[in-house]
Amino acid sequence: MKLKLIVTLLLINLISFAQNKGTVSGTLTDKDLNNEPLPFANVIIKGTNIGVTTNETGKYSLNIEAGTYTIQFSFLGYETIEEKIVVKAGETLTINKALGSGSYQLQDVVIQKVVSREKESALLLEQKNAVEIKQSIGAQELSRKGVSDVATAVTKTTGITKQEGSGNIFVRGLGDRYNSTTLNGLPIPSNDPEKKNIALDIFSTDIVESVGIDKVYNSKLFGDFAGGNVDIVSKEYKGKGFFKVDIGSKINTNAVAEDNFQLQKGYNATGFGSKSIPGNALTEYNFSTLQLEDRNPFAGSIGLSGGKSFDIGKEGKLSLFGTANYSNEYNAITDGSAKSINGMGVANKDWETFTLMNYSTNFTGMINAAYKINASHKINFNSVLINTSSLSKEEYRGYFVDGGEDNNGFVRRNKYDKNTLWINQLLGEHKITERSKFNWGVSYNTITGDQPDRTQNILNEYDFGYILLGQSAANNHRYFQKLEENEIAAHLAIDYKFNKNAEGDYKGKFTAGYSAKIKQRDFEATQFNFKPNNNHTGDVVDINNLDAFFNATNYNNNFFEISTFRGNAQVANATKPQFYTGDLLVSGGYLNTEYKFNKLTAFLGLRAEYLLQEVAWNTSLDPTGDDDKLDKMAFLPSLTLKYEVTEKQNLRLGLSKTYTLPQFKERALFIYEEVNETKIGNRYLYESDDYNIDLKWEMFPKNEEVISVTAFGKYIQNPINEVTIVSSTNDVSFVNTGDFGYVAGAEVEYRKLLFNFDENNTQKLSAGVNASYLYSNQELNSNKVIRETDYNVDFTEKESRLTGASDLLLNADISFLKEWNEKQSSLTSTIAFTHFSDRLYSIGTNGRGNQVDKAFGSLDFVTKLKFNKNLGLGFVARNLLNPAINRVQENSSGDVNVLSYRKGIAISLGLNYQF
Repeated sequence: MKLKLIVTLLLINLISFAQNKGTVSGTLTDKDLNNEPLPFANVIIKGTNIGVTTNETGKYSLNIEAGTYTIQFSFLGYETIEEKIVVKAGETLTINKALGSGSYQLQDVVIQKVVSREKESALLLEQKNAVEIKQSIGAQELSRKGVSDVATAVTKTTGITKQEGSGNIFVRGLGDRYNSTTLNGLPIPSNDPEKKNIALDIFSTDIVESVGIDKVYNSKLFGDFAGGNVDIVSKEYKGKGFFKVDIGSKINTNAVAEDNFQLQKGYNATGFGSKSIPGNALTEYNFSTLQLEDRNPFAGSIGLSGGKSFDIGKEGKLSLFGTANYSNEYNAITDGSAKSINGMGVANKDWETFTLMNYSTNFTGMINAAYKINASHKINFNSVLINTSSLSKEEYRGYFVDGGEDNNGFVRRNKYDKNTLWINQLLGEHKITERSKFNWGVSYNTITGDQPDRTQNILNEYDFGYILLGQSAANNHRYFQKLEENEIAAHLAIDYKFNKNAEGDYKGKFTAGYSAKIKQRDFEATQFNFKPNNNHTGDVVDINNLDAFFNATNYNNNFFEISTFRGNAQVANATKPQFYTGDLLVSGGYLNTEYKFNKLTAFLGLRAEYLLQEVAWNTSLDPTGDDDKLDKMAFLPSLTLKYEVTEKQNLRLGLSKTYTLPQFKERALFIYEEVNETKIGNRYLYESDDYNIDLKWEMFPKNEEVISVTAFGKYIQNPINEVTIVSSTNDVSFVNTGDFGYVAGAEVEYRKLLFNFDENNTQKLSAGVNASYLYSNQELNSNKVIRETDYNVDFTEKESRLTGASDLLLNADISFLKEWNEKQSSLTSTIAFTHFSDRLYSIGTNGRGNQVDKAFGSLDFVTKLKFNKNLGLGFVARNLLNPAINRVQENSSGDVNVLSYRKGIAISLGLNYQF
C-alpha cells in the first residue's frame, strides 16, 4: 500500500509539473534565400540552459514552464533576433522568424557566413532531403583537399576519374560524349573542337560555391545524357563587405630539374596574345621565328576577391561578389617514350625518348550580382570570363617508317593553344503564391579557341648535324586553327504544390517546364607546308636556329616551296582555309509530378525533345564541300523513387531513357594530325539510345557523416567509339561499333568523424573513402560499320570494354582540424589518395590488341594555417608518389609499352590576407 501511495503521489506531481509547462514552436527561414527553411539554427531561452536546433525543415519545438522569457534565434554568420514571450501552461505559442545576414559586420560574416552555405554538412543535408539522386562537393571540402580546379574537384566524388593530361572526365567509365556540363543549371560550350564538354580544369575553384554531379537523369536536364551532368554553382556573397588578396608560388620537380627549359619565342607570357596568318603567305615568307628561348620554370599566382551587400528599402538587398585570379604553371616530361605497332607487334614508330615542356596560364574573372527584391522575388546576374593558354614543345627521337629507319628520326612540334570563354547568365526566382513558384534563366555564351602557328619539323639526326626530311610536303609545316562558337540557352519552370496536410506541408508538386539551346560553330584551319626542293633536301641545319634555313632569302632563292592542301600560289583559292560549320537546335518541354506517400516519395517525369544537328564542310578530304543533318524526336521518361527507411536512412531507385549525340567534328569530314595519329570525321555517325537504372541505399549517422551503397546499370544501343579504320595511314575515326553495349557496377561511399577531441568541436579527425567497381562490355561488329559507313574496320576481337572504363576506382582522405582563438585561428591538414585500375584507351583493330592505360595511384598532401581572422598560409604537394604512367598495346606475344612518362611532383605555397 505504501509503494502504491508513493507511485501515485509521484504521478500526481509529474502531471502537475507537466500542466505547468507550455510549448514554443515554429519555423525558421533564410531571409537571404527567399525564405527557404533554415536547418541547424539555434533557438535558446536567454539566461537558461534550455535550447534546441532546428531540424532539416527549419522547425523547432521547446517545452518550458509557464512564465515570461526572452527567446533568441541565431545562425552562424547571421543576425541574432531576440523577442520577449509569455508562455502559458498547457498552451502552444507559435513563433516563425526569418533570419538574414543584413546587419552583420565583416568580422562576423567573412570568416563564418560564407563557409556555412558551402560546408560538407549542408551539402549532405541537401543530398539527404533531395528526391533526385545526386552528389555534391562544396567549397569547404575543396579547400580542405587543396583542390584548385573543377576537373580535380569532381574526381573526389565516387566513380569519376580524369583523363591524364587533360580536363576531361569519365563518369562510371563513360567519357566525354556521354556527359554534360552546366553553370547554375544552364549549358556552357566546349573550348575544344573535338570535345562535347568544356575542359573542367579551366574553372578555378575561386568562383565555385559547390559542384553537383547528377548521375541519374531527370527530365529537367537535356536528353543528351548517359554518364552524368556536372553543374558548377557559382559563388554568391551575402555579407556586409570584405576584400581578399591571395598570392602563391608553384614548382614542378620535372621542370625545375631540366637544365635547358626552352619554349618557342614570340608568345606573350600573360596568355592573352595570339598570332594570325601573315599576308601573302604563299608568295612571301613572313612567318614568325622558329627559335627557342630559355624559361625560368617557377610559377606563381595572384587573386583578388571581394563582396558587399546593400539594403534597399525594407525588404530589398543587393549582394555583389567579384573575383579575378591569374596563375601560370610549368610542367615537363623528360623521361618519356612512345611507340606505335602493327598487328604483328612490329613498330612503325618507336620513339625511344619523348620530352615535353609546357607553360600554361589561366585567368578567371567573375562578377555576381544578386538582387532580392523582397521575400518572394530574386534576380541573379553572373558573368564569367576565362582565358587559358598553353605553350608547349614536344620532341621525339628514334625510329619511324619512311625516313627514320636508322633510329635517327627527330620530330619537334611547337604548339600554342588559347581559349577565351565568356559566360553571361540572368536568373530569376519568383514566389507567386504559397503554392506556386516560377523560375527562369537565360544565357549567352561565346568561346573562341585558337591554335595559331603550330609548327612541326621532321629531321634526321647525325653526328655532323640535322638534315630536313622532304619526302612529304607536310613533314615541315605551320598550322593555324580557329574555332568560334556562340550559344543561347533558356529554361523556365512553374511549380505548383497540392494536397496540404494538417501540419501545413504539401504532399504533391507539379512542375511544368521548357528548355532550349541554340548553338552555332565556325571552325577553320589552314596548313602551310614547307617542302625543301630537291637540291636542298640534304642540307645540314641548326636545330636551334631553323630560321637560318626557313627565311625570306632562301624562299626567294628557291630553297623550298610553300603550299596548302589546295596547292601553291598558282592556285587561285590556295589560301582558302578548310572549314566546317555546325548548327544545333535542341528544344524540349517536360512535366514532372512529385508526390509523398508517407515514407515513399515518387518523382515521375516525361520530357519531349526535338533536336536538329546540321554540319557543312569544305576540307582536304572533300574539297568540293558537302553537308549533312541529323534530326530526332525523343520521348524521355524518368522515374525516381525515394523511400525513407528511417529518419536517417533512404532507399532510392532511378529509371530513365536518354540518348547520346555525336559531336560536330565527329561528323564533319575534317582531318586533324597529331604526331602519332590522325583523326577524321564520319558523316554517317548517328546517335545512341541509353537505358539507365540506379538503386541506392544511404544513411546519415551524423550531420557530417554518410554511408551509401549504389548499384547501377546502363544499356546502350548503337554505342559510339573512336577506332582505327583500315587505311594507308591507319587513320582514327568515329563509328557506331555495334548494336549494343552495357555497363553494370557498384559504388560505396563512407565519410566518418573519427575523433572529436573536445565538446566545442574545435579539434577533430575525420576521414572519407569512396570506391566503385565497374563491368562494361560492348559488341564489335565490323560488318555493321562497313554496311553503315564509307569506312572499313577490322576489329581484332568481337567484343570489348567501353573506352575510358576502369574496373576499380578509389578515393580516400584523412583530415585533421584544430581551431583556437575563438575559432579565428585554425590548422587543417589532409592526406588524399586516388587510385584507378587499368582502363581501355582505344579498341584494337587490324590484328592489333587494345591500348590500355595501366593502373597507378596518386598521393597529395595539403595543409592550411590561419593565423588570425585576416592572415592565412597554405602548402600543397601533389603527386608525391610520382608513379610511372604507362600505356600498353595488348599483343599475342605480350603487352608492348607504347607510352611511358612521369609527371613529377608539384609543390605550391600560398599566402592570403583578408581585409
